[in-house]
Amino acid sequence: QVRLVESGGGVVQAGGSLRLSCVVSGGIFRGAALAWYRQASGQQREFVARTSMGGSSVYADSVKGRFAASRDDARDTAYLQMNSLKVEDTAVYYCALEALELWGQGTQVTVSS
Repeated sequence: QVRLVESGGGVVQAGGSLRLSCVVSGGIFRGAALAWYRQASGQQREFVARTSMGGSSVYADSVKGRFAASRDDARDTAYLQMNSLKVEDTAVYYCALEALELWGQGTQVTVSS
C-alpha cells in the first residue's frame, strides 16, 4: 500500500549537481521521517540524510555542506539536492521510511571525473 519512488538520477560531471525526488504514496509521509541512503557497487548501504516532520534535516559528514534534503508534505514528496558532486558520490540512491523498513527501487547517480 505504501510505496516510494525515486527519480532524478543520471550521469553528471564532478562538480555538477543533481536533484533527486522521492514520491511517497499511501498517506504515511507526513507522519514519518524520510531518509536517504546510498549503496555503491560492492559497498554496504550508507546513510546520507534524513528529514523529519517540519523539515529539519540531518546529514552524513561525507555530504554535509554539499547536499540539502527537504520535503514538501503537501505533495508527499522529498528532495535531495546534491551539489559539488564527487566521483565517490557514485551510487544507487534510495529513499526510505526507516520505521517501516520500506524502500524505493533506487535511482542511479554516476559522477564522472
